[in-house]
Amino acid sequence: MKIRYLHTMVRVKDLEKTMAFFSLLGLEETRRHDSEQGRFSLIFMAPPGQPECPVELTWNWDGDDALPDDSRHFGHLAYEVENIHEMCQHLMDNGVTINRPPRDGRMAFVRSPDNISVELLQMGEALKPAEPWASMENTGHW
Repeated sequence: MKIRYLHTMVRVKDLEKTMAFFSLLGLEETRRHDSEQGRFSLIFMAPPGQPECPVELTWNWDGDDALPDDSRHFGHLAYEVENIHEMCQHLMDNGVTINRPPRDGRMAFVRSPDNISVELLQMGEALKPAEPWASMENTGHW
């Protein structure tokens, strides 16, 4: 029996802010479905050249008062990045809080505007610990 990864779906409250967040990670919109009858949009975003690895952003046009609530989301999304220090600096420079800094040069966590936990992992070997990350405390939870 074969199985193949299709996508990860997350519910979002503010579509524009969430798409901007995932764009900062380097993801691009690969397809979109707007349902007039169901009053929702499905936006698929994936890393360049990897359309088979999308996150599906589900946005209800009439809102979702339960968002952002951790119980409406699952554990986390995970993305491997070329340079975790550069990615975290890029995100921080654009107003994203680094919840769990890459003190070890290997792993960090951030949250999207809809409170979705995103794990960032260094490609290959961990980078040498460096400031400001090495001494940065955790912020909030992930």
